[in-house]
Amino acid sequence: MESAWNRSVLRTNNERLLLDRLRADGATSRAELARLTGLSKPTVSTALGRLEHGGLVREIGKQAVAGRGRSPVLYEADPTAGYAIGVDVGRSWIRVGLADLDGTVVGRSDRPNTANDAEGIVDAIAEQAHAAAGQAGVEWARVLHTVVGSPGVIDAVTSELRYAANLPGWGRREVTDRLAASLGTGLEVLNDANLAALGEHAAGAGRDRRLFVYLLIGTGLGSGIVVDGKLFPGAHGAAGEIGYLPYGSYDEDRARTRGPLEDAAAADSVVALARELGMADVGSAKDVFLAARAGSDIARQVVHREAERLAHAVASIAAVIDPELVVLGGGIGDSADLLLEPLRETLHKMTPLVPELAASLLGANAVLEGALASGVRTVRGKVFEAWQGVQEVVPAPSGTDV
Repeated sequence: MESAWNRSVLRTNNERLLLDRLRADGATSRAELARLTGLSKPTVSTALGRLEHGGLVREIGKQAVAGRGRSPVLYEADPTAGYAIGVDVGRSWIRVGLADLDGTVVGRSDRPNTANDAEGIVDAIAEQAHAAAGQAGVEWARVLHTVVGSPGVIDAVTSELRYAANLPGWGRREVTDRLAASLGTGLEVLNDANLAALGEHAAGAGRDRRLFVYLLIGTGLGSGIVVDGKLFPGAHGAAGEIGYLPYGSYDEDRARTRGPLEDAAAADSVVALARELGMADVGSAKDVFLAARAGSDIARQVVHREAERLAHAVASIAAVIDPELVVLGGGIGDSADLLLEPLRETLHKMTPLVPELAASLLGANAVLEGALASGVRTVRGKVFEAWQGVQEVVPAPSGTDV
């Protein structure tokens, strides 16, 4: 005899199956859901009734049919059942987005990072997050989870962020606890390059690629590895921290906070090299690349040197991971059109293992896109699990189209 526990599990599985189907396919009738899932028509009607009553599914109209037959009612997963906040924290900018359960960005706040310390970053994130929700007209109580992309590696034991040298003090447990308390949502702080890789896999150059690496080149240097649609974090979350690869002379004190290859290839080094070669007025790596586009021979020489340094990173990645694609992103990666040719030339001189190279399609939004995609997945689960606590029996929706 079937137990009440088994019936409950079966009911939950059926409801989750229908909800996932609606999210994948969009507006669908009950009859079509029964055909797609293999569930009986009465089962579909009962499950849809419960999901609709719980606010997870909504009726959106009727399907047009030829002739005089009854028009089937169409249903969709309600994207307003919960919201996720995504955050990209960098030395120069803090970008915040609010997304519904369809992954649609409904609110956005991008501001320069003017914070003087970690507490200032917390205040800025909280202010911008609330601004994004206000812009979208979303009550804050409906925002259930926040994902923050940041430089550094998350310690699985202490939940602290290590190796975020460009944001002093940021990532300490007490700081992230204060951020969680300020937001009042669930909170995850994840590596920015990893999130950028997820974003690029979901909606950029890495889409449909089985194994690719996202190379983030900006204030720092890092990478995210995606295998079969999932991040590969390594044993301690540090997979992809290519900034710590050896390069040039070894400085023990420097290597503890900023790796040798990052020291050689990140934005500061581009500026330093440009000044060394005679561009005294250059203020940022962006200035160097703009000068290269304008025809400056010195700037072009700097870009070529930067490509040679990045070739060490790509050659190491290719030898160890053998990706089918390496995507260049980040502040310097945005100038991939200038870097790709000299990078390929150098790689062919260094190694026979040369992967396909491409520029990021998401640009400065890659980290935020990944944070939002991760947050939406979490909120979908939270909304469904919270709704499962409602046990009242709900009648099937009206209509006879099944």
